[in-house]
Amino acid sequence: MMKKMRKAQTMVEYIIIVCLIAVALITVFSYLARAIAKKTAGATSALSAEEGEKAKSAAESIGTDSIKSLGEE
Repeated sequence: MMKKMRKAQTMVEYIIIVCLIAVALITVFSYLARAIAKKTAGATSALSAEEGEKAKSAAESIGTDSIKSLGEE
C-alpha cells in the first residue's frame, strides 16, 4: 500500500516540475520574442527601407501580453 502511495507522490512531483519548466520556458521565449523581432527588423531594414519600417513598428508592438492574445486572433 505504501509503495503505491509513494509512486503516486513521485508522479505528482514530476508533473509539478514539468509545469514549472513549461512556465519558465514560456516566460523566457516571450522575452526573447521581442529581441528576435528587433534583430529581424534590423536585417529587413538593411534590405528594404520601406519594409524595414513596417517590421520595426511590428517589432515594437510586441508586448508581454502577446502570448495571452494568441488564441484570440
